[in-house]
Amino acid sequence: MPRLGQYDYVFAIGTFFALLDAYNNGANDVANAWATSVSSRSITYRQAMVLGTIFEMVGAITVGARTADTIKNGIIPNAAFRGDAGVQMLAFTCALAGASTWVMWCTRHSAHVSSTYSLISAIAGVGIATVGASKVQWGWNNGKGLGAIFAGLGMAPAIAAGFGAAIFMLIKVTVHMRRNPVKWAVYTSPFFFLIAGTICTLSIVYKGSPKLGLNKKPAWYVASVVMGTGCGLAILAAIFFVPYVYSKVIKRDASVKWYHAFLGPALFSRPAPQIEEQSVVPNYAVVQDDDLPSATPATLVNGDRDSDEKIDRDLPMPELHLVSPQQTPNMAPTPYPATFKELNDAAEERFHAKLRQNRGPLGWAMRTLHENPMGPGAIYETKNMKIFAKRLPAMITVGALYGLHYDIHAAQSGIHGTPEGKRMERVYSYAEKYPNEVEHTYSFVQILTACTASFAHGANDIGNSVGPWAVIYSAWNTGDAAASKLPVPLWQLAVLSAAISVGLITYGYNIMKVMGNKITYHSPSRGTSMEMGAAVTVLVFSQYSLPVSTSMCITGATVGVGLCNGTLKAVNWQRVGLLMISWIATIPIAGTIAGVLMGLFLNAPHFGS
Repeated sequence: MPRLGQYDYVFAIGTFFALLDAYNNGANDVANAWATSVSSRSITYRQAMVLGTIFEMVGAITVGARTADTIKNGIIPNAAFRGDAGVQMLAFTCALAGASTWVMWCTRHSAHVSSTYSLISAIAGVGIATVGASKVQWGWNNGKGLGAIFAGLGMAPAIAAGFGAAIFMLIKVTVHMRRNPVKWAVYTSPFFFLIAGTICTLSIVYKGSPKLGLNKKPAWYVASVVMGTGCGLAILAAIFFVPYVYSKVIKRDASVKWYHAFLGPALFSRPAPQIEEQSVVPNYAVVQDDDLPSATPATLVNGDRDSDEKIDRDLPMPELHLVSPQQTPNMAPTPYPATFKELNDAAEERFHAKLRQNRGPLGWAMRTLHENPMGPGAIYETKNMKIFAKRLPAMITVGALYGLHYDIHAAQSGIHGTPEGKRMERVYSYAEKYPNEVEHTYSFVQILTACTASFAHGANDIGNSVGPWAVIYSAWNTGDAAASKLPVPLWQLAVLSAAISVGLITYGYNIMKVMGNKITYHSPSRGTSMEMGAAVTVLVFSQYSLPVSTSMCITGATVGVGLCNGTLKAVNWQRVGLLMISWIATIPIAGTIAGVLMGLFLNAPHFGS
């Protein structure tokens, strides 16, 4: 059948919302997936962006097409469109519009939601508006109906919590509870590399890429490859990683560099360094002195703030002073407690003052915006239009680079002196702190588990955006509604995985700041357990073609590991409750938006031919 040229505009609009949905996925779900590694200080935010970009694309391109089939054909049966490719294009365009609009709004307001369930709910809403509620697959439908998908809403977090807690308790019993945990951490590290390597290999081989046909191999082949790779990684860790970490952590040899790891066992005979030459491992504490934002804003008298005032990052800010109505302007101001907004604005201003001292493009952009505030009156005033023209390049630069310099840990631990800050202090106080030398050993393992989790996310969540977009493209390109059953083109997987990476890089910080340490205390050994628990859960669900939210899995694993501290008080249940509310609210809201759009467009009055 010929291409539907009369619906080029529908394809264009659908492509836009598919890209927006993928961008939101990166800014929301992927940011949450990497929040664990960044919160544990195993990697920096910039390193997370690089590794996230690589492994999201690899996972999406190699194995990402399997869950896309559920999104395309499992919720609304293809026969329900009665062969009308135009209606099918419109339906999935409205689904993408409803889901991406809702997730974008939530991301803007730092409200973490599941992009997976947002899109699934939107497709269900569109299905009701298009073919009626009776045609939507509400049941299990061989694991592809809404019943099976929404079952994951309760199953996935619970299962991930169990996996995460089990792995961390294994680390806790094996290492943390020992009399000399540092040596135990070093010598048992190959075993945990074995676990991480097995999970990583399992995600590639057992899950199987449709293009490589690995999922069609016999069970003995899958088992031998998975265990062989895991054991091989453990052997390599024993030969090269253990001597390297032994020299860095136990012998504290500052002269050992990363490339010395290739010397292997020869590092054991390396002479011990002098005391003044001993190395110091990084500090993995969540709250550090340079992370604490100021709890008091700059002095305000009569509510007037000097917009040009520059706040020194090394000096404490004076407390807030307001003049009460009973005082005259000549009387000394009476101290008045600062509001949360004023405390938050002051902390943000201190952070911006630090950014303005940078020499790079972001520093120039922040100084330009600070030194060129908009004047009085509307934006169309001549003076304001000139100022806006000067500010526009700086605004674009800040939008692209702000996340690269965002202080994630300070935002997660809360502003000191506020109810949120006090709540996080209480949560952190119930978490046992382990030696930095032990945590440093697991920071290497966490890099592997983080990449595994990112690969699993790319394999699972790419189906969210590419499924509807693949339907729109196939219907537009062939004019046949049945063409939606065709395999997803590789170029669509590549384009949307790139959009996911852009979302993580430019806006992921806005979600990452309310996750990670905002739920419970993080450290590399804890983060390793969380990520492996979540990765296993995602891969199990994806193996059965069940789209599951990576956000729910990592959140469930985070709670499970937090409970391993032995008390409920080690978890910020307020944040967990808000997450659950947002997850549940997503279902009716996203479905309603998409359903209303579809019903309006499909049944809109029009001129007769």
